[in-house]
Amino acid sequence: MREWIAADLRGIFIIWYRDVLRFWRNRSRLLSSLGQPVLFLLVFGTGLSTSLRGAAGSLGGAPGYVYFLYPGVVAMAVLFTGTFSAMSTVWDREFGFLKEVLVAPVSRRGVAIGKALGGSTQAVLQGCIVLLLGPLIGVGLSPLLVVQMIALMFVLGFAMTSLGIAVASRVQTLEGFGVVVNLFTMPLFFLSGALFPLVGIPAWLAVLTRLDPATYGVDPLRRVVLQAIGVPPAAVAALGVEVLGHRLDTAEEVILLLAFALAMLALAAHWFERLE
Repeated sequence: MREWIAADLRGIFIIWYRDVLRFWRNRSRLLSSLGQPVLFLLVFGTGLSTSLRGAAGSLGGAPGYVYFLYPGVVAMAVLFTGTFSAMSTVWDREFGFLKEVLVAPVSRRGVAIGKALGGSTQAVLQGCIVLLLGPLIGVGLSPLLVVQMIALMFVLGFAMTSLGIAVASRVQTLEGFGVVVNLFTMPLFFLSGALFPLVGIPAWLAVLTRLDPATYGVDPLRRVVLQAIGVPPAAVAALGVEVLGHRLDTAEEVILLLAFALAMLALAAHWFERLE
C-alpha cells in the first residue's frame, strides 16, 4: 500500500513538473496571452467605467467599474489558461506519450491529478501576470491580498483544468478539443459574473449563472479585491452569490469548486481506464 502511494506521488510530481516546464519555456505564450486581459481591463473597463455608473454605485461608492472588472479579468486569465492547458493531454495521446504514462506504475487517478496540478499551476502563473496590472488602475497589491488571490486562483484553476482534462480524456484530436472547449469556455466566462453583478438579473439568467462553476471562483476573487480597496463589507456581501435564499460565503464557494474539480477528475480517471 505504501509503495503504491509513493509511486503515485512520484508520478504526480513528474507529470506536474513536465507540464509546468513546458509552459515556462514557451515565453511567447506567456506574453501573447496577455493581450485579451489588457484589452478587457484597460480599454473595455476604462471605457465603460464612465457609462456604467450603476455597477460602480452598487459597490457602495467604489471609484469605477474598472475596479469591479479587475478580479473578473484575473479570473478570465485563470479560466482560459487552465481549461486550454488540458490540450497537452490530447497532444500526449496523439504522440504516444500518454500511453507510456498509462503503462507506468502510477494509477489513472494519479495521472489525472498530475495533469490537473500542472494546468492549475500554469493558470496561477498566468493569473499572477494579470494581477500585476492592479497598480495601473489603482489597486494596491499588499502581501495579504496577493496570498489570498493566489490561493483562490489555484482553486479556480484546479477546477477549470479538471474540467478540461475530463473533456480531453474523451476527445481524440487537437482540433476536436479546440472546438469543444471553445464551445463552453466563453459561456462559462460570461455567465460567471466577471463582467456584471449577479444581482437584479432575470430569473432564467440567474439559474444559468448558479450552474456555472466559474461563478464560485469569480466571486471570492472579487470579494478580496473590493475589500482591499475599501468597499464597505455590506456592499461586498450584497454582490455575493445567493443560492436558494442563502448567500454563500468564501469557504462554501471554495468547497463547491473543489467538489466540482474532484468530480471531474474522477470522471477523467474513469475514462483514462478505457483508453487503449
